[in-house]
Amino acid sequence: MGKKYDVYGVGNALVDIEYEVSSELLQQLKIDKGVMTLLDEDSQNHILENLKNLHCHKSSGGSAANTIVAISQLGGKTFYSCKVANDEFGDFYIEDLLNSQVDTNLKNGDRQSGITGKCLVLVTPDADRTMNTFLGITGEFSTQELVSSAIADSEYIYIEGYLVASPTAKEAAIKAREIAEKAGVKTSMSLSDYNMVKFFKDGLLDIIGSGLDLIFANESEALELADTEDFQVAVDKLKTLTKKFVITRGAKGSVIFDGDKLIEIAAPQVKAVDTVGAGDMYAGAFLYGITQGLNYEEAGKLASAAASKIVTSYGPRLKTEELRALVTA
Repeated sequence: MGKKYDVYGVGNALVDIEYEVSSELLQQLKIDKGVMTLLDEDSQNHILENLKNLHCHKSSGGSAANTIVAISQLGGKTFYSCKVANDEFGDFYIEDLLNSQVDTNLKNGDRQSGITGKCLVLVTPDADRTMNTFLGITGEFSTQELVSSAIADSEYIYIEGYLVASPTAKEAAIKAREIAEKAGVKTSMSLSDYNMVKFFKDGLLDIIGSGLDLIFANESEALELADTEDFQVAVDKLKTLTKKFVITRGAKGSVIFDGDKLIEIAAPQVKAVDTVGAGDMYAGAFLYGITQGLNYEEAGKLASAAASKIVTSYGPRLKTEELRALVTA
């Protein structure tokens, strides 16, 4: 009997607010370029005040949310556990998830007062993305938001590495993995961001535990995790932490370990304007592929095509018809 869900995601709920900005503006505002920085509410409001005359685009985000929505758009069955507040941004977030055909713990309507988390996504002309995040209530994400029965009724669980930055969220990530392992559900995780690996390496290893079924990382995250500048050393390190893995390398494509051999996937040559969500999209298309019967090479080619497509437009999502066209291409 098949599982109800292909992938159960666990991650932050953040409303992404995206702006196109100059590198000079980032310098003026003393913002570290190209990474994700956690802020307090006052610091984020200060940046928002300086961006108020610029056009912005809003979407329900958080790294794992983008991955789960992509799987759903492709036709997969998904569930997302997260935490939003009983505020206007929380309303927006829930409506967007449900419109994307994603099942969620938020449907029970039991929301606390507080502030829904927001991520300012600042895109520079070189297509780099800089993220400034105030977690708000998602910083209190905990085991309370997990739905054990839905985890057990999934083929894969997918854990967002950003959860390591909050003690209660890290505990929830570990608990979700343990529930999945006990139920025979395959475990997967994204390392999420170079800064997460640099500053929370031990916490990420706690979430990984005795080993996962699948890890997603970009090249800089994989190198930092292995404390090396040698790609082969990073590959060997990941083999000790997970049965299978994917390392994305931007324009150089990706390297997949299927548990037996390394597979190199070339990236289609495109003009990138915004790299927001490329890794999330890759993970989503890849997980969709392997839960629908594709082998790792086929899933990698689909994922690479999807990630290459998303960097040619602004925002972390593609239109559903654009994404589904890649499956039939």
